[in-house]
Amino acid sequence: MIRVNQTEFDETAIIKEMQYHPAETHTEAKNKACEALIIGELLKQRARELKLQQAESHHDACCSEGDCSGSHESQPAHSEAFLDQLLEIEVDYPSASEEDCRQYFEANPKKFMTSPLVEACHILLDAAPDDAQARSEANELAVQLIARLQDEPGLFAELAGLHSRCPSAKVGGSLGQLGKGQTVPEFERQLFNCPVGLAGAPIETRYGVHVVFINHLVEGRPLPFDMVKQRIADYLNEKVRRKAIAQYIYTLISEAEIEGFDFDVSASPLMQ
Repeated sequence: MIRVNQTEFDETAIIKEMQYHPAETHTEAKNKACEALIIGELLKQRARELKLQQAESHHDACCSEGDCSGSHESQPAHSEAFLDQLLEIEVDYPSASEEDCRQYFEANPKKFMTSPLVEACHILLDAAPDDAQARSEANELAVQLIARLQDEPGLFAELAGLHSRCPSAKVGGSLGQLGKGQTVPEFERQLFNCPVGLAGAPIETRYGVHVVFINHLVEGRPLPFDMVKQRIADYLNEKVRRKAIAQYIYTLISEAEIEGFDFDVSASPLMQ
């Protein structure tokens, strides 16, 4: 049993709330559900003190008209829109100024670049990640292919057609032009760090072992401040908003009488 001031929640209420808080363990899901119930109740109580009305749920609306079949799914314990309504009344926090945005822009130049582009070809020697023997054989063949291509780079398309298990084998192994996020992370990390020309070592991914040739590489270019100013402002404003939420909820919790649960504000569902 959890008591929030004069309101009590039993095990049934907690179990219903748990459906909104998936977690690796039952205990973790239960703790998240308890935190959400407590936060939701504190918001409702504060709204009543301020004589605010929470938006009417679909369940309340149809039941008031006599149409309720009793089959509605329960709703989560707190409403983000409802929280925004309370914050608008009770919390005053500044919006990011142009100076704030420019300072962030100048302090984080690598975050505001165009995506680099790479034009590449590859030969995929397929080998499952958990097949050690196949991996070893693929690596050995890749090393042999690289040695041959170092002497005869013009054979890449022919060797791709003979050995590659990627559909690109039909076009000489060509992957075309790739930007960030267009291939699997383990391939991307190495692909964008290769110099132009034949990669001197095989590249392993979840799909197998790759022999790679970089035809062309275009480095990312800095974006102008005016192009990213609004994105920075939105990011900084959201950071301030989340801090305001944390402080507001902490104040509500510290002033409330809560029994049956040891609350950790920093881990609350609304802080995620």
